[in-house]
Formats: sequence, C-alpha cells, structure tokens
Amino acid sequence: MSVSIDLTSKSVLITGASQGIGAAIARKFAQAGATVFINHPNVGTTQADAEALAAELNLTRTDSAHVVAADVSSVDQVTSMMQRIAEISGGLDYLINNAAIIRDRTVSKMTMDEWQAVMDVNLRGVFLCCKHALEIMRDGGSIVSFGSIAAIQGFFGQANYAAAKAGVQAMMRVLSREGARKGIRANAVAPGVIDTSMAATIPESVRAEMLKNVPLARFGTTEEVANVVLFLCSPLASYVTGQTIEINGGWRG
Repeated sequence: MSVSIDLTSKSVLITGASQGIGAAIARKFAQAGATVFINHPNVGTTQADAEALAAELNLTRTDSAHVVAADVSSVDQVTSMMQRIAEISGGLDYLINNAAIIRDRTVSKMTMDEWQAVMDVNLRGVFLCCKHALEIMRDGGSIVSFGSIAAIQGFFGQANYAAAKAGVQAMMRVLSREGARKGIRANAVAPGVIDTSMAATIPESVRAEMLKNVPLARFGTTEEVANVVLFLCSPLASYVTGQTIEINGGWRG
C-alpha cells in the first residue's frame, strides 16, 4: 500500500524561501500540488533567486508559484503580503516561518543593533507573520516555524539567535492552543547543522568537532528538513501540534 501527500488546491507561504532550506521547502510543497508563495526580503540577490525558483516551479505546473517580497519585521509589508496572497488564492492553508538572520558575537561584545536585528527578523517576524496569516488562514491549516538546535544547546556567541529561536518554539506552543478551535495546528522544527551555503562557511576544524556530536555522523540536507515540514502540514500529522521536532541526526552534545 502506498501513502502519498496530496496538497492540491492548498496554498502555502514560505518566508525566506529564495534559497537554502526555504527553497527546498518550496520545491517539496510544489511537488505535493500546493500553490507556493515564495517570500524574500528584497536584499542582495534574493529577488532574482526567488524569481528563478518560481520560474522553475511554474515550468512544471503553470501559475503554481508566486513571488512575494516583504521584510517580515515590517508590519506594513507583512500586511500587504497577506493581502496579496488572499487576492491570488482566496486564503492561506499553511505558513512556514523560515526567514532568519544571524549576527553572532559574545554577549560582552554584542552591540544593541546586532541584538535587535536578530530579534526583529527571527522573533518579531514570526509573530507578525502568524498574526496576519491567521486573518486569512482557512480552518484546518498549519503553521510550522523554525526554531533551532541553538535554542537547545546554547552555542557560544549566539545569545541573540538562541533567545529568539527559543521564543519561537514557545510561541508555537501558545499558538497550538489558540488555533485549536479552528483546527489550526502550530509546531516548530529545530534543525541541527544542515548542509547549506551558510554551513559551508564553518571552518573545517569546527565542522569536525560538531560531527562528533552527531550519531549519524553527517550533516543534514535541506530536503530532509523539507520532508519533516511537509509531514507536519499534511493529514498524516493531524494530531501533532504544539511540538518542537528536532532534525539533528541525534545530536545530544
């Protein structure tokens, strides 16, 4: 007996989806039949990357992917993004809060700007997207937000990032209660080290030390993270809410 996930007629917004894990999630949901909204902050190459991804997805299924620019820390931009999504698809079924930045530095050396920038995108951005997505989200929807292994392990130099991600994980537990009356589930995922362009900047000696903590003896792939996110939005996870799912190869350092 085969089991498939069919999200035909469903719509999903993925923040920070122009590359890396977000792009992998966009591809995975498109494969499942959903209409995909690819968010980007319009910084650097993100617009070009998002448009290229949408073009790739639309080659397979016409009009299945749309690009929506917005800084998730901006109330006005998030509100406008949700309005556009509602105009195109009539509502929203799934919200994936993936957008995040890092500004690593020890607490003694961290500037207030570095602290605030991470809080604005990684925590405030999740709150704003959840708040305004709920205004257009259909009953039975699902929210998946990105926490992190950093919120659990407390890595050196990541006080801002770890605090924000811990806040996201707590926020999803609250939302799981508040959304339940409409059948809306809310969960977090907490990836470990995933093979992305960001991970590629980690010095080889540090990577080797990290791998000592991973029983599977390798870093994860973006597709492996996308698979878990898809599962959490699918009917297969209909009784899963308020949880943080760790995707870290068994890291217990």
